[in-house]
This record gives sequence, C-alpha cells and structure tokens, in this order.
Amino acid sequence: MLTTTETSGADATTARRPLVESRMRWAVEMLAEPGPGVAEDPRGHFVAAFVDKHGDGLSALLDSWRAQGPFTVESYTPVAHKGWATLIGPTGDRFTLSIVIDSSGLIRGLGLGPELVIPPLRDWDELDAALDVPGVTSTALVARLVDDRWVSLYERSPDRLMPTGSAYKLYLLRALARAIEAGTVRWDEELTLLPQLRSLPTGEMQDLPDGARATVREVAHKMIAMSDNTAADMVLHRLGRDAVHRAVVDSGHQDPDVLRPFLSSRELFEIGWGDDPSLLPEWSAGDRAQRYELLRRIERPLTTRMRDLNRPVYHLGLDWFLSARDVANALAGVWRDTTRDRTGTIREIVTTYPGVPIDGERWPVAVFKGGSSPGVVMFCWLLVDPAGVPHVVVLQQCGEDPGQVGDGLRLRGLGDRIIHSLLP
Repeated sequence: MLTTTETSGADATTARRPLVESRMRWAVEMLAEPGPGVAEDPRGHFVAAFVDKHGDGLSALLDSWRAQGPFTVESYTPVAHKGWATLIGPTGDRFTLSIVIDSSGLIRGLGLGPELVIPPLRDWDELDAALDVPGVTSTALVARLVDDRWVSLYERSPDRLMPTGSAYKLYLLRALARAIEAGTVRWDEELTLLPQLRSLPTGEMQDLPDGARATVREVAHKMIAMSDNTAADMVLHRLGRDAVHRAVVDSGHQDPDVLRPFLSSRELFEIGWGDDPSLLPEWSAGDRAQRYELLRRIERPLTTRMRDLNRPVYHLGLDWFLSARDVANALAGVWRDTTRDRTGTIREIVTTYPGVPIDGERWPVAVFKGGSSPGVVMFCWLLVDPAGVPHVVVLQQCGEDPGQVGDGLRLRGLGDRIIHSLLP
C-alpha cells in the first residue's frame, strides 16, 4: 500500500527541503562540468515522464544549458517540493534554475532560462501594468471575506470564464468532503489504481503499478499538495461525476453547465492530444449528450504522452472553465469544509503546500492551488489573518502562444508580491 509522510504544511516543507537541496546541488554541479556529456547517466536523476517528454534530446538539452556556464549560485529558495536558484554566468548574465521533485527525490521538472525578474508592486496600478502581456488574456481578483461576501481590493475581469487547469481539483475535494461527512466514503478506505485511471503528470501516482492501493486520505493529499492528476482521477472515479457537479453548483459557479460533463485529467489529455485526432473537433462541436457519449467511448488506457502536449486546446472548449470569482468561491467553500471536518484532515491537506514562502505570523493559514495546461496558467491562494478573516488572491492567464504565457514562474512571482507587498 502507498504511504506518505506528508501530514502538515510545516512537516512537509521540512521533510522535502533536504531532497530539493540535494537535487538542486546535483543540477548545479552538473551544469559546471566541462565539455559535452556528464559523468553519469542523467536519466537516473529524473522521473520517467520527464525523460519521455524530452525523448532522445535530454543530453542535448543539458549540454545546451552547460554551454552557457560555468555558473555561480547567488540565491536559492526552496518551498516544499520545489526550489528556485539564481545563477550568474561567466559574462555576468543572470539565470533562473527551477526544480520540482517527487516524494522519492527524483526530479520531475527542471528548467533553466534568463533570470525571472518580478517587478516590485507598490500599488494596484502597478499590478495592472504587470498583468498586461501582449497576446495574453489576464484576469484577477484580490479580496477579503466580509459577512460571507468577497469585498474586492483589486479586480480585473473577475467574472470572465477562463481555462484554469487543475483548479478543478478544488471541486473534487469539496465533493469528497461532503461524502466523508455523509459517511459514504471513509478517509481510511482504500482506492485501487486501475489502468483506465492512469493519467499524466503532474504528480507521481501514474508511476505506480496497476492494482496499487492507497487510502482516500493519501490520494486526496497528493491530489492537492502535488496536484497529482492520477490521484484526482481516482477520486472522481470513486465519487462519480454527479457528486462533483453538485459541488460545482454548491460552490456558486456562475455557469455550472460549462463544467458538465465534468472531465477527468485523463479524458482531457486523451481528447486534446491523444492518438485519435477526430476526438477534439468532435468534443468542440458536440452538445452535452454527445460529449457524454464521447467520454464513454474513450474509457480505456491513455495513449497520450508528455511530449504530445505541444499546443493549446482551451479555445476549442477543452479545459475546466472558471472565472476568478468562481475560484474564490470554491476556495471559500474549501475553507468552510475545513471547519466542518472534525478530523482536521482537510485542513492538513490544503495547507501542506503554500506555493510561495508565507509569513506564518501574518498569515497563520495559507491554502494554495495552481493549474496549467499548454497556453494556460493559474494560481490562487486563500490566506487567513490572525483575526480569522480570509483573503483570496486569484491570478489567471491564457494565450494561444504558450511562449507568451510561459511556465507560470512570473505569475507565481506576482502572487508572491501581492501577498507580501499589497495585502493589508
């Protein structure tokens, strides 16, 4: 049975930090080696999905990075299972090295690029300017909860429906909370990984063998803390789409039908990038009944690979669509669920990974969720101050040129600036 040592935000950060630092040290030392090639097979340091994504070009990619060195490390920031380092090249050029590890300590994400400079934010006008990116649609909401209503501190098209990637997992967690409360699902109940539930990263459960079992608590933890797609699909399979649709409605989504049928991550990958190119136009043109029938036909193991995720599909109606206000309402619902859960499990799950370093004295509770797909990136936080007042920060971007949207580091950095510079 799968086990996890991640039980609380502080414990998870402490447990992962040495692993992140060890892999970051390896990456920096690897970049410093002279000449082409490295002293050992780099594939032993990465999860299989990362190697698959880069195919036979992994060594060439690493060589292209090393050609820009040698580097010196100026700064390093770890947050749970992720880390970022600022490197300086031999001519003074500055770079950002980012890393993501799984629970075994293997690297599941590594990137090197020009230093990511996050502009300072002294007021909301500067945030507005920072969100103006050519070719990119940006929406945002920063607000505090007063008498069960969000009072905006800043908003930018907060009611515009946007593709959000993994924000949909908030609804899965809400539906699970209701099932736990009703007694129809137990935290210690075991779920089984079936071949037709295996998805692609993010996450690590996709690497487990068929028939692997894990408790609902462990699966839900990975679904939120690591945004594990296979874990999310296991939860959806256990609960059923109807239960999740009810959570969408109960959370106050402005147009619940836009999320009907409620997709699993595997279904999104298979329709958008699988080996049958007819599925995407069929989904785009289909009505609700036709879409349900399409999903029934593709109840099979995934054919999509990481390297296939090479173009946006959200403009064809394939994603999970929420406005910034919808996301804020879902976060508020999750926060209410933590107060109804007598076991404290939901609170442990949602506070494990804060997304950015958080001052625990200023914000004793920090809930975070990120989401992405080609051309789509979203980050959201619910932060509770010492007086118990929740605040939300929701940032969403999409663009048909994935290069314009980037990998999300800039948007995450803007969220960090908002939390530390603009929130009262």
